Parts: sequence; structure tokens; C-alpha cells
Amino acid sequence: MATRPSSDSNITDNRDIPSRLWSLAWPMILGNLSVPLLGLVDTAVLGHLDDSRYLSAVAIGTSLLAFLYWGFGFLRMGTTGAAAQASQREERSALLFKAMVLALIIATGLLALGPLLISMGLAAMDAPGDLHGLASSYLSIRLFSAPAVLVTYCMVGWLVGRQQTRWPLIIALVTNLSNIFLDLLFVVGFGWQSDGAALASVIAEYSGLGLGLYVLRHNLADIARMGLPAAWRSGLPMGRLIASNRHLFIRTAALLFSFAFFTAQGTALGQNIVAANAILIQLVLAAAYGMDGFAHATEGLVGEAWAEGNRARFLAICKYCFIWCGVSALVASTLLWLGRDLIVQTMTDLPAIRELAQHYFGWVVLIPLISVTCYVLDGIFIGVMASRAMQWCMLFSVVVVYLPCWWLTQPWGNQGLWLAFAVFHIARGLSLAVIFPKLPRQLPATPP
Repeated sequence: MATRPSSDSNITDNRDIPSRLWSLAWPMILGNLSVPLLGLVDTAVLGHLDDSRYLSAVAIGTSLLAFLYWGFGFLRMGTTGAAAQASQREERSALLFKAMVLALIIATGLLALGPLLISMGLAAMDAPGDLHGLASSYLSIRLFSAPAVLVTYCMVGWLVGRQQTRWPLIIALVTNLSNIFLDLLFVVGFGWQSDGAALASVIAEYSGLGLGLYVLRHNLADIARMGLPAAWRSGLPMGRLIASNRHLFIRTAALLFSFAFFTAQGTALGQNIVAANAILIQLVLAAAYGMDGFAHATEGLVGEAWAEGNRARFLAICKYCFIWCGVSALVASTLLWLGRDLIVQTMTDLPAIRELAQHYFGWVVLIPLISVTCYVLDGIFIGVMASRAMQWCMLFSVVVVYLPCWWLTQPWGNQGLWLAFAVFHIARGLSLAVIFPKLPRQLPATPP
């Protein structure tokens, strides 16, 4: 019978948490930072063509795809928590198999509904007639990457849950660097314009899928040895995986609505306001990269401690993640404030937009600081697979806090819109914080 560790040994065991947190977080941060680099290269390549319609068509297409694919981000989150808690190799391999099957089913649905989704999306974006055909062609090509994108979500989630975060970084770099090279080849070299950019993205996304399958080849071999029926029956039941993903999907849809609503209300305030807000929102998202890295690292570590039933380690991981996520938010906000003039000048040449962006820039500095709680607790709740609580907290934050706050602050114009958006982030964190104390109470005071 194993002896119970003493409190001193628990303290000693927890000393590795800061170093492990950093070793898991930095690859995720770098992987996140590679994403805007890809967008900048796309813009630079297409922006130098003679006709600006190609750049506009790609901008419309990528916006719609980002909205669509982000909505299926639950595939990554749901797989992360389950993988972190899986104790046996066969159980982990079976989980990977089930997650990939679910991703392929969804991707098949997207491909089947592709023409309808493209038509609805372009109608919602109110794309002008001269851009409609180019954007439709771009999206028709890009949708063929749906299986690669969604299965890669599952593989990345599985790797994060198993605390192998360097592989997601490598997969992201291979995908993005391939895309950059193929962009230059197809658009500049072959002159295929926006369709060339779409084809470059599809090939790059399948190259990332191929690398991911190679990385996980031993787990795929486990599935083959077990046989598909046995793998289907092993480990976490498919019904529970679907239920967890359903809650995460509703949560993500509510989050997407909050951003879409923000953009729509900015549009109602005028063309210059929506342009300035678009710049500022991108900066808010960029500042979130550091916090996201620590939140992703927390998912795997927390899930591991939860599966072990180790309350002391669970709380220690949460503490260190709050500290380092807070530090990263402080650094990001400080850099944004100090570089605000240069940043705004770099983002736009239009004097009216620059003036508005400077006027509302304080919100960009504030939001990372008030968002620390919601980012960290998102990571913790994903790690313990508390997806139902995440769903209801997000719905509460949107319906009970965000929308009423926006309604009451309409007389303040864009300042009121930003205030509602900031209060929404506070509500996300506080609603999860109310539930958080229940989590450690579910674990024994000392590890079994």
C-alpha cells in the first residue's frame, strides 16, 4: 500500500510548477503569435496586386472562415480536458480516435452545406457584387480544408492535455510557413490572385494535419491494434464527450455573438467608429496571446492534478497561473500604453481614424488587466471538464450583464459600447469565480 505524502513533500513536489508552467506556456504563446504573421503576409502579398478587389475578397472570406472555425474551437477544448485526465495509454488513444471521428463528422456536414453556408455568409456580410464572385470562389476552395482544420484542433487539444505543447507550436509554424511560401508561389509566381491564396491555405492546413498524424502515429497504431470497435468502447464514453463539447459549443457561440454584436453596434455609430474599433479589437486580441498561453498550459496541469485527486497541487497550479497570467497582462498593457502613438500610426494612415483610435485607446490598455480572471478560470474549468458551468457563466455574462449594460449606456455612444464590453469581461471572470471554490472541495485534502 502506498504511503501518503507528508505536507512537506507536497510543498516540495509543487516547487516544479512555475518551471513546468513556463515550459508549457511559451510554445503556445509563440504558436499564437505566428497566426497574425500569416495574416500580415497575406495582406502584403495581395495588397501589392494591381486590383484591390482580391485583397478585399480574401478579407471577407477569412473573416467568415475565422467566425466559422472559431465556433468549432470546442473540439480542442473538450479534447484537452479529457486527455489531461486519461490515465491509461489505451484510454488516451481511444479518446483521440473518438475526437477525430467527431471532427470528421462535423467537417463532412460543413462540406455538404458549403454552398448554402457561403451564400448565407456573404449575404450577412453584404458583399458588393464585384466582390461576391471572388469571395465565393475563395471560400469554396478554403472549405475543402475543413477536415484538416477540425482534426488538427483535436490533435492540438490532445497534445496540450498531455502537456506536449512544443508539438502544437511546430505544427503551427509548419502550417503558417508553408502558407507563406505557397502564397508567394501561387499569387506572385503563378498569378492566381485570391484563388491562389485560398489554395495555398488548403495545402498548408493539410501539411499541418500530416505532421500531426505523424507525431501521433504511435497512438494511431494503438487504435489499429485495439480494433475500431474496441477503441470506440474504451475510455471516455462518446456520449459524455459529445455532451461536454455541446456545452462548449454553446459557450463559444455566445462568445462569438458578443464580438459580432460589438462590431454591429460600432457600425451603427458610423464608418470611422467601426474602423477605429476594428483596430483596437485586434490589439485587445493580440494582448490576449500571452494570457492564452498560460491558460492553455494550465489546462493540462490542472487536469493532471484533478485526475490524481491532489487538492494541494491543484490549488498551487491555479495560484501560479493567476500570478503569471497577471504579470503577462500587466506587461502587455504597459507596452500598449507606451507604444500607443506608434501602434496607431502603423495601423492606419487616415487622420480621422487615428484620432478616434487614440481617443478610445484607454480601453485597450484596461481590458487585458480586467480579463485575467476569466482567462485563467477558463483554462482551469477546461482542465477539469466543467463545461456546463462555462456555458451558463458565458450565457449569464452575455444576456444578463453585457446586453443590459449596452442598452443603458447607449447615450454615451462608443464609450458606452466599450464600457459594456469591458463589464462583460469582468462578468465572465466573476461568474466563474463564484463557482471556482466548489472545485477544490471535490478533491481530498491530501492526495490518495
